[in-house]
Amino acid sequence: MILVAIGSNLSSRVGSPLATGQAAVREMGARGFSIRAISTWYETAPVPASDQPWYVNGVVRVDSTLSPHALLAVLHDIEHAYDRSRGMTNAARTLDLDLLAHGREVIGQGPLILPHPRLPERAFVLYPLRDVAAQWQHPVSGQSPAQMIACLAQTPENQGIRPISLGS
Repeated sequence: MILVAIGSNLSSRVGSPLATGQAAVREMGARGFSIRAISTWYETAPVPASDQPWYVNGVVRVDSTLSPHALLAVLHDIEHAYDRSRGMTNAARTLDLDLLAHGREVIGQGPLILPHPRLPERAFVLYPLRDVAAQWQHPVSGQSPAQMIACLAQTPENQGIRPISLGS
């Protein structure tokens, strides 16, 4: 199971952060990923707290034959196609695609760490992750998304999150 987080809080060439996230999912499909599930989209407060606009976040579950490093390179290419510029850490962005997990693979150092090192601390990842992979277990801690969400109550940081209603 491959899990990819999607985030955006600035408009891109295709429109709003929500439109950008949805376009990124279509782009993943066009680049050969088999899209297995798409989470609910959520509006989330910036983490760490700042005066940035709220983000739109989601998670997709995909299949791919690419290695983790090759898959990450494709995700970075998609970010670039949607006007992502890398600069300051935690800066506002048009599109952020994070490889959260690639099967049960554990990579502990280098430019790619799997599972994503901050995954257990981020409501904006855990809630949509639970939508697409409720039974998934973190390959190191063994915790499910629901168990990690329960641990967030112990985190002092304000992590506002609310589902986006897309209407009927």
